[in-house]
Amino acid sequence: MEPAAAKLIGAGIACIALAGAGVGIGTIFGNYLAGALRNPAAAPAQFPNLLLGFALAEATGLFGLVVALILLFVI
Repeated sequence: MEPAAAKLIGAGIACIALAGAGVGIGTIFGNYLAGALRNPAAAPAQFPNLLLGFALAEATGLFGLVVALILLFVI
């Protein structure tokens, strides 16, 4: 296999993390919305947890994107 082909395959595999981040963010916001509709009084107390979960899920996707870009343009 040529190195250029291996580089493109590796970048594609690294982008799988973006799909996982999308699923994770959807799950986080969906569960927050369901919980807020069940108990509206507790929703403001859970909002910081929502933002923390969003940030961690998004960071995972961004790390995958950075790895893919490094594979494509640096190596």
